[in-house]
Amino acid sequence: MEFGVWLSLVALFFTGGLTPGPAVMLVLASSFRYGFKPALLPALGVASANVLWLCLAASGTAALFEIYPRATLGLKILGILVLTWMAISVIFGPLPRLEPDPDDIPKRGRLYAKGFLLQITSPMPLVYFGMLLPLYFSPDLPLASQFLTMLVTVTVLELFGLSVYAYAAGAIRRFLQKPRTGRIFNILIGLIMIASGIFAVLSTA
Repeated sequence: MEFGVWLSLVALFFTGGLTPGPAVMLVLASSFRYGFKPALLPALGVASANVLWLCLAASGTAALFEIYPRATLGLKILGILVLTWMAISVIFGPLPRLEPDPDDIPKRGRLYAKGFLLQITSPMPLVYFGMLLPLYFSPDLPLASQFLTMLVTVTVLELFGLSVYAYAAGAIRRFLQKPRTGRIFNILIGLIMIASGIFAVLSTA
């Protein structure tokens, strides 16, 4: 992969990793509820799901969505349903605590699976992996080396962006101790999750 193309890829996913979306909101809500380290588990789930999306982009499978629009529509509907379910669980879930209760933290596999499920069904990756990422593959260069470069780049940038939000949540948790303020913030997170999903659906229409 040419250096200029790689820099463009870095800019794309660096900006995307710091843009509030469903994955960011899930990690942010997890950090508020459970703390920084547990919030990294759904972040790892998101990064793992990105590997599958990257495989689809590299194999050209993403182009099949254009041939079979019903499959795309079905994925979008499923993604919106999953986003809505997770957003509702955040909106009506527990309020942020000054110090997370270790007994309240669910099993690691559950947190990881939540991030994986969100990312694999979310309409948002359709924008990055289905529409934008295939443009970065060059037919004149070996596919394996391009795939490896993209895999490392996308994973590092995704985990960096999500870690920033997970850490920031711990820093501002103490400002959300009032029940009203905490509930408003939970509602805001849930609404952003749903709105970002709707935006992704409309942008890939």
